[in-house]
Amino acid sequence: MAEKQAENFKVVAKNRRARFDYELIETLEVGTVLTGSEVKSIREQKVSINESFVGIMEGLDQLYLFNADISQYKQASYNNHENKRPRVLLLHRAQKIRFINAIQKKGMTIVPLSMYFNHKGILKLSIALAKGKNVTDKREAIKRKDWALAKSRILKNFNK
Repeated sequence: MAEKQAENFKVVAKNRRARFDYELIETLEVGTVLTGSEVKSIREQKVSINESFVGIMEGLDQLYLFNADISQYKQASYNNHENKRPRVLLLHRAQKIRFINAIQKKGMTIVPLSMYFNHKGILKLSIALAKGKNVTDKREAIKRKDWALAKSRILKNFNK
């Protein structure tokens, strides 16, 4: 059964810059409200969450996914969707309140990490409460990554 669950799990979009630009504090798996043409377009992997972010709209107590680019589905005819419309995120009330309070603090934001279909075939979005890194933190991350790569090369050559 575990093999079948692993088979159905399919990542359709990743935000690779998020881990580099932000220090991730807490991650969460949420659902999204989508139209049928959006889901079909996402299944074809015509989605990008690289420039997207999560926030609240003026006067509404709901989290939204902004600037996620889901291309239009060609066979949807007249009932197609807008590419970058705000999309409602579905999460529990306590989680929503905790995240909204956190982003109202200075320097905190919510970034989408990946979009995927879980083992049941339901589209999920992995989001994280994050704090922006400064330039020196980014340099340290690059140094650690380069050292880990060099260390693995040295060990690989040493074992031969």
